[in-house]
Amino acid sequence: MEIYRGHIVYSKNSKELEEISNGYIVVNNGVIQDVFKELPTQFSEEKIIDFGKGVIIPAFSDLHVHAPQYPNRGIAMDALLYDWLNQYTFPLESKYQDEEFAKQVYSAFIDNLIKHGTMHAVVFSTIHNQASDILIKGLEDKGILSYVGKVNMDKDSPDYLIEETTQSIKDTENFIKKHLNNKYAKPILTPRFAPTCSFELLKELGELADKYHIGCQTHIVESLWEKEEAKKCFKDCRCDMQIYEEAGLLKNKPFIAAHFIFPSEEDIALLNKCEGYAVQCPDATTNVIAGIMQTGKLLDTGINLGIGSDISAGSYLGIYRQVASSVRLSKIKSFYEPDNRIISFNEAFYMATKKSGALFGKVGSLEKGYSFDALVIDDLEDDFITLKPTEIVERFCYSGEVSNIKHKFLRGKEI
Repeated sequence: MEIYRGHIVYSKNSKELEEISNGYIVVNNGVIQDVFKELPTQFSEEKIIDFGKGVIIPAFSDLHVHAPQYPNRGIAMDALLYDWLNQYTFPLESKYQDEEFAKQVYSAFIDNLIKHGTMHAVVFSTIHNQASDILIKGLEDKGILSYVGKVNMDKDSPDYLIEETTQSIKDTENFIKKHLNNKYAKPILTPRFAPTCSFELLKELGELADKYHIGCQTHIVESLWEKEEAKKCFKDCRCDMQIYEEAGLLKNKPFIAAHFIFPSEEDIALLNKCEGYAVQCPDATTNVIAGIMQTGKLLDTGINLGIGSDISAGSYLGIYRQVASSVRLSKIKSFYEPDNRIISFNEAFYMATKKSGALFGKVGSLEKGYSFDALVIDDLEDDFITLKPTEIVERFCYSGEVSNIKHKFLRGKEI
């Protein structure tokens, strides 16, 4: 048993933060046994680990990140989406046929994911099976709760990344079988996005989903071009989500729709129906000018909405910065389109912790029964003013650095 003392902040619900000044968290076998404002006498003889002015918050979840694009973070941010993909991203992804390159990149990516306080993630790999094995094994070895997908794309892509359909399915099934029984890092189906996949490929992926009871991640209505191109490629489908429904890819959980910037009412209804997640990637969509998500409107529909870094269209791996960007973009969206409401900081923090964490189980909060996946942040106050713990958390998300994360815990163990 471990007892930690410090200021405690976590999402009570989507609108409210729970704040306990100088509180106590009792952890037993990696799970939070209880949280107290005053420590009961039954624990008076126990050793207490005191974090002083430090604020204990839940670790973050990243619901959309491209591990192979890690070397390109912060590069080519002046390019628009088409050029960014074809001149920088696709050539980089082709390098993952080199297993030694994959080992170097994925080791650095995973270490930095943890360094930035992200303990749970939904991750794209590339089309390359061996490199995808290296990535998922690395996450499994570190104990990071994650979904990892070998990418599928058999059309309308650079020649060096186009798969033969039958081989793509064969490689995907081998990847699934090899990692299906992993404890932490689980395989997930990953068609890149509808215009790069034939319906034959998507249909066979749907059959794999049923056979192995696994979910799917992809890009959905990320840009106006993608939205219209998907309907051109799949003329019998009225919207992007219907393509995946027809292919049988909405029946197994989770279904993760990255970006979801230009959804139709039917897209929203289908995502809600399958209890899927939309993922806002704030910095990424402004860097490559895909668009700004209607975050407030989507939250009001009751949709599951999480946050992703989308490295390397996003340039920073820390999800805490995306919390700030989510609020900022909702204000810009509301300014130019007044029917979109501004979201609160509390809502954005909830999206990045408790709501995103729910995808993986009892993580993302500091309530009783949750895994103690937590960060201790400090050195964010000025000498001349005292901030409330919730204000320290907000400052961390807007202007904090990795150096402000003083301790990191995963399932109760400091890492």
